[in-house]
Amino acid sequence: MKVILPLDENKIDVCVSFGRCQYFMIHDTDSGSTEIKGNPVADAQGGAGIKSAQFIVDSKADALITVRCGENAAKVLNMAGIKIFKSEGIGAEHNIALLKSGKLSPLAQFHAGFHGKR
Repeated sequence: MKVILPLDENKIDVCVSFGRCQYFMIHDTDSGSTEIKGNPVADAQGGAGIKSAQFIVDSKADALITVRCGENAAKVLNMAGIKIFKSEGIGAEHNIALLKSGKLSPLAQFHAGFHGKR
């Protein structure tokens, strides 16, 4: 399974801002490989959540682990069949381990979005 997490500047912790995170961690649970990519839309004028969601779709991810997610981004991810999980704690590796052991819950609440506000 290919899992993506938004990362803080330290490239270790899950970022609270999905659409405007600085980096994304892409982890393959089957092979154990991990790649960190810069978020190409972190500084977008607007629509960062939707654009980040499209980045995840284009990355052919199966799941997203995040603190929160806007409604419009969630719609994009859901239409692509990408599962959205609620992160527990701040460590990205910890969240991956929780996902592998079936201990992460689906993200059930989505906010209306920040619409260009940081």
